[in-house]
Formats: sequence, structure tokens, C-alpha cells
Amino acid sequence: MGDHLARAQDFESKAEKRLTGWGLFGSKFEDAADLFDKSSNSYKLAKSWDKAGATYIKLANCHLKLESKHEAAQAYVDAAHCYKKTNINEAVSCLDNAVNIFCEIGRLSMAARYLKEIAELYEAEQNIEQAVIYFERAADFYENEEVNTSANQCKQKVAQYSAQLEQYQRSIEIYEEIARQSLNNNLLKYGVKGHLLNAGICQLCRGDVVAITNALERYQDIDPTFSGTREYRFLADIVAAIDEEDVGKFTEVVKEFDSMTPLDSWKTTLLLRVKDKLKAKELEEDDLT
Repeated sequence: MGDHLARAQDFESKAEKRLTGWGLFGSKFEDAADLFDKSSNSYKLAKSWDKAGATYIKLANCHLKLESKHEAAQAYVDAAHCYKKTNINEAVSCLDNAVNIFCEIGRLSMAARYLKEIAELYEAEQNIEQAVIYFERAADFYENEEVNTSANQCKQKVAQYSAQLEQYQRSIEIYEEIARQSLNNNLLKYGVKGHLLNAGICQLCRGDVVAITNALERYQDIDPTFSGTREYRFLADIVAAIDEEDVGKFTEVVKEFDSMTPLDSWKTTLLLRVKDKLKAKELEEDDLT
């Protein structure tokens, strides 16, 4: 490790000297870039991640001086991947710089890729609000480039986290839109009932029985086969339980569906919110009688 660190520092020192010296037609930036690149790699081998990240930023600056924008963006990405191990904020900042450069040179699919990576960093940190912002931006970029599978993956993340943040209408609109798009794709159409189920559960969270009933009718218009699915029956039975204000029936319906098609933690969390509202309503009625 010590050898790698000493070599890294030596390369960095030579690069700094080269920058302060005199050079023809940007040659000093080329020479410095080569030395910073070697320095960054040696810092990585020494597992000195912060120093490696900082040196990659110096490398990016050299590439910018040389108008080598693609290489500059890549250096920022390399810096971010070092900082990911020690400093998430620095990693995000470097990826943001890379995204801006990729946009400038028209590499929008690369920009989308790194916007998604920023979203995933925030997701890992449980910073859901920021994750949503970046997943949404990534989805827009992917959609512009017609990379629809990746766009839909990002949109589903936006819908998932929006529902967690109780922004149910936003989630509903996204899930319904993905369901409509998926119907026209032979590979994706089998996922339609899942998207409509997710939209339906978000409708349940809003607690408006009339809106939920109208939504179920609308889902049959989107996909005429939906009314024959277990997902449709599940939503319809839950609507009936809510309408009758019957917590026992609600629990039974959820239990039965879960035994056939296990519910993931996201659905379970939202259904518990619905159940808690139903229980609160039942208690209110008991207090009045």
C-alpha cells in the first residue's frame, strides 16, 4: 500500500509542476492529464479513495482545458465511483458534473444512466425525496432517447416512492400510464395486471370508495381481460369490505390473496394504511353508538 501511495503522490506532484510550467499548444495539459491519470490509479490501488477522487477531478479539469469533453465527463464518473466509498455528497456532485457535460455533447443516454445512478445513491441513503427527483429526470431522458424499458423502470420507482410519501394521485397516474403503454408490447403486456393492481392499491389509500369503483371500471377499459384476474377480484373485494366498514372481511381478503400471490413490503405497507383508516372509522362509529 505504501508503495502505491508514494507513487501516487509522486505522479500528482509531477502533474502539478507540469501545469505551472510552460507548454506549447496545450501540451502541458496533455502531459499533466497523463500524470493525473497515473496518480489516480495508484491512489485507487492504495485504497486512498478521497485522494483518488480529488485527483480524478484534476484530470477532468485538464480534459476540459483540452476541450476533450467526453474524457472530462468520464473522469468525473471515475471520481464519483471513488467517492461512493467515502462521501456520497461528493459522489453526487461529480456525477452531476458528468451529466451536465454529457448533455452538452448530446450523449443523453449516458446522462440518463448517471442520473439513475444518482437516484440509486440517494435511494441507498434513504433520501427518498431526492431519489424521486433524479429517477424522474432519468425517466425523461430515457424516454427522449426511446429507451422505454429503462424509462419505465425509473417511472415505477417514482410511483413507488411517491406512494410512500402519500402522493397517491401521482403514483396512480404513472402506474396507469405504464399499464396503457405495456398493452401494446408483447413482452410487457403480462405485467399490466400488476401495474393496475398497484394503481388500485394507491386508489384505496385515498379512501374514496366512489373513485375506487370508477377506477375499476376504467381499468376494464384499459385492459378488457383485467376483470377476469385475481388482482381485479382482490381490489373489488377490498372495496366491498371498505364500503361495509368491515375490518374482519378486509383482513380475510388480504390474507387469502397473500396466500396465493405473496404481497411485497410496499403493498403490505399501503394496505396497512388502508386498514388503519378503516379501523379508525369503525372506532368512530362505535363511539357514536
